Amino acid sequence: MDLQAVIAHMETGEQDAALAALQGFNREMSQCFTFRTAEEKDRQEEKLQKHLGELVVGFLSRNLQPSCLLACLETVRILSRDKRCLDPFITRSAMSTLATFAGIATVQTAAAADGQPGEGKTEDKEGDEEGEADASRAEEKEAPPPAENPDLEVIVEALKSICNILLHNETGQAVAAELQLIKGVAERLKHCNDPTWSFEVRFFDLRLCFLLTALRVDVRAQLAQELHGISLLGNQLDATLGLCWPDPLETARVGLEGVPPEELPPLSRQQTELAMEILKILFNVTFDTNRRKVDEEEAAEYRHLGAILRHCLMSRAEGEERTEEFHSHTVNLLGNLPLPCLDVLLMPKVQQGSIEYMGVNMDAVNMLLDFMEKRLDRGHKLKETLLPSLNLLTESARIHRETRKFLRSKVSAALTGRKCCTLAFPHVKWSACSQVLPPLRDVKNRPEVGNTLRNKIVRLMTHIDTDVKDCAAEFLFVLCKESVSRFIKYTGYGNAAGLLAARGLLRGGRDSGIYSEDEDSETEEYREAKAHINPVTGVVEEDQPNPMEGMSEEQKEYEAMKLVSMFNKLSRGNLIQPMQLSMDGTMREMTSEDLQNLSHNPLLQPEERRDADSEEEEQ
Repeated sequence: MDLQAVIAHMETGEQDAALAALQGFNREMSQCFTFRTAEEKDRQEEKLQKHLGELVVGFLSRNLQPSCLLACLETVRILSRDKRCLDPFITRSAMSTLATFAGIATVQTAAAADGQPGEGKTEDKEGDEEGEADASRAEEKEAPPPAENPDLEVIVEALKSICNILLHNETGQAVAAELQLIKGVAERLKHCNDPTWSFEVRFFDLRLCFLLTALRVDVRAQLAQELHGISLLGNQLDATLGLCWPDPLETARVGLEGVPPEELPPLSRQQTELAMEILKILFNVTFDTNRRKVDEEEAAEYRHLGAILRHCLMSRAEGEERTEEFHSHTVNLLGNLPLPCLDVLLMPKVQQGSIEYMGVNMDAVNMLLDFMEKRLDRGHKLKETLLPSLNLLTESARIHRETRKFLRSKVSAALTGRKCCTLAFPHVKWSACSQVLPPLRDVKNRPEVGNTLRNKIVRLMTHIDTDVKDCAAEFLFVLCKESVSRFIKYTGYGNAAGLLAARGLLRGGRDSGIYSEDEDSETEEYREAKAHINPVTGVVEEDQPNPMEGMSEEQKEYEAMKLVSMFNKLSRGNLIQPMQLSMDGTMREMTSEDLQNLSHNPLLQPEERRDADSEEEEQ
């Protein structure tokens, strides 16, 4: 494209000439999304692009014909794809102009467009004071109402341009925050049921909101607190999904009340796209919520949101891939909710066709379990894909006895009336829920060997990624009610040692936690083999010959002292670091003195040696 020719037409100042040139440029560059690096890009071409951007911004400040206005905004959108040519668009005046065309300009934004504060301030003190007074009065007023017949194409082009700028430039992000664009977006989001706004306007409003909350911590806090973002976005999600509320914390689709989840029609493409954007924004806003206490009012707000998220979890989109993406965003957000608010997952009444356990509706928990197992089987980027659902199940099991027992036990689903379930949710195992820790019968295979869900999770306990390893161990530990003996029974001491060492539980016992006192039932197979199970591997092993058979006590002691001496030598050479289990159940480094003491008396533990020494001193 001959940029010089386009610029020449723009410099004439005539709208018709500029319109023809810009339309040709836009057609040719409409599918250009990648740009050469600074080294490869011709410096002259870069200068020409920036100059064209300056000319277009200048045109936008004029009273333009609708077609010329739209062409100018399309050009801004195309030029803003190149992060090295954004200088003309990241000034306060340019950003406020784009915000005005996007329909999200606040009074502060309009003031920036008119007065351009920060760009050529005068030293007139009186003028400054007057400006400050006007600004303070303006802040008390609301932004001007939108036009009765807004040009939706203009709004969408302006929104796309702002999104491009925010995505590529930190200065643009700071200017957008300073101009309070989030307030303008939030104001329009309040009118989520207004038919005036098209899908594209709503989508790019949400995309802009997502970028602002993802890139600016201050905007994130402002949306959550000042603009009541949880309630605002919850209502937006409610309207997008078309929900009604038969009970305070139970949802249904309008016109489809009483229809089981598997018989609901899939969400449309537009519904799914909007819902996922809302879920991503809510994730940003609630990022640290589960780490702090919430008051009653906030808890009610989060429970209301949790009920909507339960509906998302039980809904499907068009196609399995899109459904999984939708559920992924839902699970991510559920993990941010305050833990006491997760009880909404179990609140819906048990109906015909529901998965019932201990009188509680377990449809949502079963869906989470199936989602987690699918991610586990895929084995790709486990930290990003598996941990959100695994963490969510862990915390739900920790605070809800019914969830924990449901996950541990084999549960046969009550499927009366669910003839269509396999067709509606082919990826869900409705006939029998996956069981994580069923009663232990297999005592011949190691816990990590096999294809059951327990085997798969135990294998993760030795994963190379520490976060994955710790999360898998924590999940099973909670299902074992944080009982060390039960944990070792299901995983083997070798697999369990990492978590037990970190908790100071290598000597056994139970970690702090509030759990019921019901006993762990043992199968007949396990009871018969219990005495022969190797606790390290967790299975019955064939008897191995005793390597010390036939040795005298003196020979045994000699071999033990020889082994200790070898450890001592390797330790002094810093080749290994011997560790010792201390009396409080944690591991500590063994010193040279400890090893020396062991060489004199291999049967005496270092901790016991210290106690004996202290007793002698006291005497």
